[in-house]
Amino acid sequence: MELFYIAEKHVLTASLIMFMTTFCFGQQKIHNPSGFEIKRGINLSHWLSQNFGWSPKATFITERDIQFIDSIGYDHVRIPVDEVEMWGIDGKPSDESFAYLTHCLDWCAKYNVRAVVDLHILKAHHFNAMNEGGKITLWTDSAAQDNFVRLWNEISNRLKKYPVSMVAYELMNEPVADNHDDWNKLIVKVVKTLRKLEPNRVLIIGSNRWQIPGTFPYLKVPENDKNIILSMHTYSPLAFTHHLANWMPSKDYKGPVHYPGQIVTDADYKKYIDTNNAALVQSMAQSKEIYDKKRLTDELLPAIRKAKELNLQLYCGEFGCLPHVDRADRLKYYADIISTFEENNIAWCNWEYKGDFGIYTFDFEKQVSLAPDNGFINVLMRKK
Repeated sequence: MELFYIAEKHVLTASLIMFMTTFCFGQQKIHNPSGFEIKRGINLSHWLSQNFGWSPKATFITERDIQFIDSIGYDHVRIPVDEVEMWGIDGKPSDESFAYLTHCLDWCAKYNVRAVVDLHILKAHHFNAMNEGGKITLWTDSAAQDNFVRLWNEISNRLKKYPVSMVAYELMNEPVADNHDDWNKLIVKVVKTLRKLEPNRVLIIGSNRWQIPGTFPYLKVPENDKNIILSMHTYSPLAFTHHLANWMPSKDYKGPVHYPGQIVTDADYKKYIDTNNAALVQSMAQSKEIYDKKRLTDELLPAIRKAKELNLQLYCGEFGCLPHVDRADRLKYYADIISTFEENNIAWCNWEYKGDFGIYTFDFEKQVSLAPDNGFINVLMRKK
């Protein structure tokens, strides 16, 4: 699951102060020279990345899944891949894992579904390292940075046969550097390598610190390269979208949450939140704020503005809400955020296909995806 550390709310708040009074302008639809055109997509998570063993890889994603995804109305998939899944302990590529990936790309080609290959988690970098008990060494270890470039070199060698109009590369999922320029410098290094190998491949690049819209003003990408798509992620408001998520400090809040309106009422806040629990109080910091479609839109403005400034397409590669909330509220959230994306010509890719955020109903006890949730799917596809 992709989420940003709760402390980042301070950056987001600062951005809101700057942009809350700004009129929400629609972004003109932009076409990149490669012909890689996307509008609505879905993440194929927990397969070649963050694999929890819910199902064998050979059956978790099959040709039938890509056919189904196409039939719903999606035009692309995002395929997260992890270093530990795609490369062995010895650093050599896993032919088996790359076969799963290339088979999927072949199925996508058959059904005219585009694909974003996303390098999701590195041995030297995990977007949620603080909560996972891990350590990020990528920004201080030159060998780790060289390895990052090497991984992309090897991905390119295996995937360059696919048309640039059908497959794009996302450099890294949710970079988390203390200094924004550390990510900007690494972007330059890896893009320079990839452009020697594939001058026309679309590269998808997000901002530092979990790709949240509020950090887009700090993002720098190579100039005069029109085969770049800017990618943001949003799970705001976390108190609603991640209600009862067992990896979040907010899991200790057992009261109801709402959308639209005030996420947690004053009465419920007083009743259910232990003010002596500092982590809980911090994680629920936005819970007493008012959220509606306008607020969701306002929070995207820094990213919208950056894309307009650079004349590049904007993409939301991840967003979603767990099903632990009231169903009507959950569907209203999805309806609002998707209409915001599409009114501003922002391509989107919801988290996720199968899993706890997925478009299949999910058995949390057995941790297995069951049947497609057609009502949910209709909201995503904006069908009556």
